[in-house]
Amino acid sequence: MEYEATFIESIERNYQVKSFRFTRAAGFDFKAGQFFYITLGKTRIKHFSFSDSPAQKDYIEFTTKMTGSEDKNAINALKPGDKVRIRGPHGAFTYNPENRKVAFLSGGIGITPIRSICRDLTANKVDADVTLLYGNNQERDILFRKDFEEMTRENKNLKVVHILQDPPAGWTGRTGRISKEVINEEVPDILERAFYLCGPPGMVLALNKELEDMGVQDKGIRMENFVGY
Repeated sequence: MEYEATFIESIERNYQVKSFRFTRAAGFDFKAGQFFYITLGKTRIKHFSFSDSPAQKDYIEFTTKMTGSEDKNAINALKPGDKVRIRGPHGAFTYNPENRKVAFLSGGIGITPIRSICRDLTANKVDADVTLLYGNNQERDILFRKDFEEMTRENKNLKVVHILQDPPAGWTGRTGRISKEVINEEVPDILERAFYLCGPPGMVLALNKELEDMGVQDKGIRMENFVGY
């Protein structure tokens, strides 16, 4: 489906990441974890993952790192009321109801489609056992932290583990990277779970190899690479 959408607002998520919200056309449906194309003017076409749940009917939202590129600057220059073209949805990085146990492994901005899925599972009270391992460099890089804290209070089947490479003094969470050791300790029932990997390509490929070495079959792994983010 393609339609003309109106820009509503932008929201600062941290020092380098913003969310952008647009009107949602009647009949425009998508699955949590999918992505769409946005056209600004006649030539700028970008694709972004939905970062909110389909249960949110008032708008659609994507979240992106403001890299200073020409395309990102054009998006950042949007003013409420400006028009864009939305086309979608696309993608298969979505929750399969057959999987009652799921593990998400993510890094940085790769959390956006996972946030969409987790919000959807929580909003619809889906009986799924979910563990999220979310890696970042510093504490200030963590996206949607309060949002996930609220979800874990509402959804007792959702477990969120933060891992920092450069933790601040007094940090009591995990440190380093998402590794085989961390996965074994936080997700001991790995062979019973479907794994979703989303983040920088290097991280995704490395984690995919780790999981395969740990006995997780290829059919139990879904991957989404965030190139250039």
